[in-house]
Amino acid sequence: MTRMWTVLIGVVIGLVLVWSLLIAALAIGRPRGTALTEALRLLPDVLRLIARLARDKELPRGVRVRLWLLVAYLAMPIDLVPDFIPVLGYADDAIVVSLVLRSVVKHAGGQALGKHWPGTPDGLAAVRRLAGLNDPPGQRSDDTET
Repeated sequence: MTRMWTVLIGVVIGLVLVWSLLIAALAIGRPRGTALTEALRLLPDVLRLIARLARDKELPRGVRVRLWLLVAYLAMPIDLVPDFIPVLGYADDAIVVSLVLRSVVKHAGGQALGKHWPGTPDGLAAVRRLAGLNDPPGQRSDDTET
């Protein structure tokens, strides 16, 4: 019986450590400045953007898989930080979205965002900042740098 409790305590400690590492990774990878606030404000348009990108057969398969995994993560009722915690509850979703968008831009280019963006030009500028693109669309010839 004591061996079972030792294993159970070890599993719980391991899960807490993994959760702590994931939270630390989110804190390190979070967007700087006002991009996180903008992401929360633009969430409906960002969700439509993600769905449109995930269905785009022109994007590399790995990018589409990441986007579908993101959709699954966002649809799950269990988050890294529970949504009932003020501010932080939704911030983890926005951070994960920004990390995936950065990956999409790195592998598919920034023009994919503009092609599928369902919202306003100001919203697109905010999403480009969230994805690590600090320039206005069309200003650089190579949008793949971050």
